[in-house]
Amino acid sequence: MKPYLLALGAGLVVGIVYSLLNVRSPAPPVIALIGLLGILAGEQIVPIAKRLIGGEALSLGWLKHECGEHVFGALPARADDKAVSRDGGTSA
Repeated sequence: MKPYLLALGAGLVVGIVYSLLNVRSPAPPVIALIGLLGILAGEQIVPIAKRLIGGEALSLGWLKHECGEHVFGALPARADDKAVSRDGGTSA
């Protein structure tokens, strides 16, 4: 139940922001996509801030692992990678 209430609260906040910007929902496609991009980027701020506050360094590998797949989705693998993962060995 808690995730539903959190989603409702977040939706109310976004609705208020849309109203303040005089954008009606459903938003025009470009505005909606830019809003979704902002949501995805905003979600990455918390783990990055936690890491920095904890005194840990940010590395490119960590950013790719923690943020990359969430923002960009699972990127398609190369044909060689698929062959290796299927048979457990290298493709000849």
